[in-house]
Amino acid sequence: MSGTRAVPIGDERISGKDQTAVASPYDGKELASVPALEPADVDRAVAAAKRALATNPLPPWRRAEILDTAAAFLRERADDFARTIAAEAAKPVKTARVEAERAVSTFTFAATEARKLAGEMVPIDASEVGDGKLAFTLALPLGVIGAISPFNFPLNLVAHKVAPAIAAGCPVVLKPATQTPLSAIQLADLLLDECGLPAGYLNVVTGSGGTVGNAIVEHPDIAMLTFTGSGKVGWEIKEKAGRKKVGLELGNNAPIILEPDGDWDRAARQISVAGFSHAGQSCISVQRVYVHEEIADRFCDSLAKLVGDLVVGDPMDENTDVSALITPDDCTRVKEWIDEAVSAGAKVTVGGQVTDGLLEPTVLRDVTSDMRVMREEVFGPVVGVQTYRALDDALALANETDYGLQAAIFTASLDKALQAARTLEFGGVLVNEMPTWRADQMPYGGVKASGNTKEGPPYSVHEMTEFRLVVMQPS
Repeated sequence: MSGTRAVPIGDERISGKDQTAVASPYDGKELASVPALEPADVDRAVAAAKRALATNPLPPWRRAEILDTAAAFLRERADDFARTIAAEAAKPVKTARVEAERAVSTFTFAATEARKLAGEMVPIDASEVGDGKLAFTLALPLGVIGAISPFNFPLNLVAHKVAPAIAAGCPVVLKPATQTPLSAIQLADLLLDECGLPAGYLNVVTGSGGTVGNAIVEHPDIAMLTFTGSGKVGWEIKEKAGRKKVGLELGNNAPIILEPDGDWDRAARQISVAGFSHAGQSCISVQRVYVHEEIADRFCDSLAKLVGDLVVGDPMDENTDVSALITPDDCTRVKEWIDEAVSAGAKVTVGGQVTDGLLEPTVLRDVTSDMRVMREEVFGPVVGVQTYRALDDALALANETDYGLQAAIFTASLDKALQAARTLEFGGVLVNEMPTWRADQMPYGGVKASGNTKEGPPYSVHEMTEFRLVVMQPS
């Protein structure tokens, strides 16, 4: 993994004039260096993508073949990819393996979409003016896709942009996260060198958001931007994008409601994973827990014991459950939020300290909605617990946020489950399951500040396709 990793632009591998070191968030050791590219490199990448689409359009069967081949290779090399993820993101290697396996699913479902992508017949003669005419739509590639991906799922969230684009027949200019570009480069090398993806269909531009990121956003020849990351950056991108189509998948502070008739003991076991996997650095990580006062003490005692047993340490250790946050500054920030909450009356039931640079998994009780650990997105290993008396109160508390990605309720009552499904203002509502749960083929996306799109290959492929109407009048 050491040395300079060149990136593909068109039919070349580019090392750039300058390089940026990629270091392990866990121990700071340099893993490799990548090119620090400039806006001129983005211009080259977009030109290569346009040229590929114009001169070498991929028929659907070929797209599917490439995607199936990629899924097979990813399955064979899942452990290799997992180790890259663990090294660059400090994601525990056993968790990173789950991400690599999910990427296999993402490519597999994208291949299915490539095979069935088609237009439709339009009943144009349903009105008198259309009598004698034939109308249908053609499913065509939208154009060059500009993709900007985050650090927390450096393989699978790249796959959620690249695989649907290939299925739709669109070339991609990809900017991976500055902290975690190695998984994306490894995937690009696999697709281009071993899976038959033609040159120009995947161009990787590494560099800062202020340089290559802005160049992608502002480039006039990019048809669509797909961005996953912070809400602040995402909505700024939408403002700058002009007439481009923009798909945003942004932040959240996922709530879960525990009713007394629900299996709160199973919920505690699942929250001890769902709130702390990858140190809570997931937009659907459990952050806010609203537990009925009747079961609050038993639930909190159980959760504290489970979280206290989590192993904190080296991401390469098979026993590790939680490792480092992506940067030391993030560790400092999250610790400050914990301390603020405690000063305002919250109680630490477990964790709350930084040891050897690693923030201990933390559960806070007696939190209130005005605390930053409940009001904003923590993106760290912190879960806040608040009690309630009536379900209506819990639903109102869960909705008391600008975010709206996924939420959950645990209950044995169908009436309560349906009430939650109809009341919770989120893109997805899960019943007796964590809000952190995701299957890669489902429609995944938020409302309010959490985004404006649905991801998952069936939905992303549709967004990346132009459906052109054809009307024919027989001569």
